[in-house]
Parts: sequence; C-alpha cells; structure tokens
Amino acid sequence: MHETMIAQSLFEAITAEADRHRARPVSARVSCGQLNSVNEDVLVFAFAAVSRGSVCEGLTLEVVQKPLEAHCTDCDRDFRVDLDQPRCSYCGGRHFTLLPDPPLVLEEIEFETE
Repeated sequence: MHETMIAQSLFEAITAEADRHRARPVSARVSCGQLNSVNEDVLVFAFAAVSRGSVCEGLTLEVVQKPLEAHCTDCDRDFRVDLDQPRCSYCGGRHFTLLPDPPLVLEEIEFETE
C-alpha cells in the first residue's frame, strides 16, 4: 500500500510536467536511500496500475538506490557504508555515525521527441 501512495504521487508529478511541456513522458528515474522501505518491483507495478489509460501509460520507471553513508569519528571523513563490513573505508575504524538516508526524489523525466 505504501508503494501505491508513492506511485500516485509520482503519477501526479509526472502528469503535471507532461502537461507543462505538452509532451508524452516515456521514462522517469527516481532515487531513494538504501534504508528506504520502497520495494522497486511493487512500485513499478503500482505505477503501471495507477497510470493505466493516461498519458503515462507504458512509461518506464527506474528506481535507483543511493548508497548509505556515514561519518567516521576516528578519521573525521565521510564514507559509503558496506552493511556486510560496517567500518570506515579509509581508516578501518568502527566508530561512526550514519548520515541521513537520502529521501525519495523524482530525478528525471524523459519526454517523447517528435
């Protein structure tokens, strides 16, 4: 159900941009953080259902997960966290603070060109 609400919001945003550009959208890319609870397959399915019969029908929706990042308190650097080996990639330290997980963002819409 969470993905259906997101799909509806994406549909509304993409449709508004399509109206503004007077063009048919063919693909869109969204990004979200690694800890985000969005299931890509469910979101793509929900978007297809929500957009049926509209200008967005058939649009290809790509979901890109942004890596989780942290700040090492040992060497004072930011790094990408490997959840299998949670340690600083610079100094090997295990003392770090997770940085905020990137939010869900509609990054790009590609429109059909004539």
